Amino acid sequence: MQDLTKGSIPRHLATIAAFIAVSMIVQTLYLLADLYFVGRLGKEAIAGVSFAGNLMMVTLAITQMLAVGTTTLVAHAAGRQDRVRATHVFNQAFALSLAVGLVAGGAGWLLRGAYCRALGADAETALLGARYLDWYIPALALQFIVVAMGAAQRGSGVVRPAMVVQVLSVLCNIVLAPILTLGWLTGRPYGVAGAGAATFLATAAGVAVYGVWFVRGERFLAFSPRDWRPEPATWKGLLKIGLPAGGEFLLMSLYLLLIYRITRPLGAAAQAGFGIGGRVMQSMFLPVMAIAFAAAPIAGQNFGARNAARVRETFRVAAVLSCACMAILTLACHLSPAGLIALFSPDPDVIAFGAEFLRMISWNFLATGLIFTSASLFQGMGNTLPPLAASSLRLLLFALPAYLVSLRPGFDIDWIWSLSIASVAIQATVNLLLLRREFGRRLRFDPLVAPAAPVPVPAAAT
Repeated sequence: MQDLTKGSIPRHLATIAAFIAVSMIVQTLYLLADLYFVGRLGKEAIAGVSFAGNLMMVTLAITQMLAVGTTTLVAHAAGRQDRVRATHVFNQAFALSLAVGLVAGGAGWLLRGAYCRALGADAETALLGARYLDWYIPALALQFIVVAMGAAQRGSGVVRPAMVVQVLSVLCNIVLAPILTLGWLTGRPYGVAGAGAATFLATAAGVAVYGVWFVRGERFLAFSPRDWRPEPATWKGLLKIGLPAGGEFLLMSLYLLLIYRITRPLGAAAQAGFGIGGRVMQSMFLPVMAIAFAAAPIAGQNFGARNAARVRETFRVAAVLSCACMAILTLACHLSPAGLIALFSPDPDVIAFGAEFLRMISWNFLATGLIFTSASLFQGMGNTLPPLAASSLRLLLFALPAYLVSLRPGFDIDWIWSLSIASVAIQATVNLLLLRREFGRRLRFDPLVAPAAPVPVPAAAT
């Protein structure tokens, strides 16, 4: 365990964020590696893999429902030095993750064909997307096995093991992708199915390595099969925090699905351009998301230790760092958006559409950084309903107007990007106002009530 209730908050934030950033970067490289090699197969293949890869956002939404609650409750227990409670929460979360993973993976497998037919610009695009999902959905299902392990460790301030496993896994994927997709060395290319298979095999290897390490190397937490029997009170506590947070990612998935639906009449090049632009944007967000993810356990441990000043300082430092990163990224998207898209496709129509998307949507970046940071503080304090309300407001303000605008004669896709900019600015403003209210309500600790007596635990490397 790493005690985050003492020491420099900027140093804690930088250390944890650095490890999380590496983990997130290599996780995103899964899909970027697939896109890079699939880009050699044509725009239909790119479009198919792009909207098929949107299921990663759906999976992220579901896993966030499990991970956020786990991180928060373990962080609160770690802040009180309560190892018994932290271990119990972890094992309950692990059992819940397995159950949800089986249901989500089975549903995704059964519905993959209908999903691709609904979003594909043409029959070929839909067919290629389905072939990719034949392997990609099992890879996503495997993620549920490690959700509780990674989230619980993050709550205890330990992030290095997950990062190391992610790096090894993505290196495996990068090696396998050209072999299975394009037939390097073997002379037997499997196209988009090979790209999905490479991701599945690399994910399986990563899950196996992480599981072995956790059993042998974790010191603060431990598997306890007798704690796997469902306990409604604990599951309720996990989902009370996690469901709203996962709901935010689900709303983001709905936003992306709406964009794919709107761009469907514009053809495969438009869908491919948006798909590449969206993945590039998500990749650029990784440093800021890492800062936000790092802020949650720091705020959580200090909230559990009843230290209001350090909770407030965590937000201040994280917000400043996030805004600085987003300002740099906005500048990059205005200086060379076409160059970023051209890395993944030589098609001029794909490049033009994707570059315009990046140039316009980059005006969202600063507000998005504040949204990520404020949401992480809500997670740390164990109340994730306010940011979900703000996200719902954003989707409400965007979805219906965007759909209606897309039906008008002379429709210009830039109208959609402008609506997105306005709705995100409103969401950020609402988030900050709600966070200010939350600080006033939940950081007024009674000085007469002391935290629970600490229980000595062995130290662990970050």
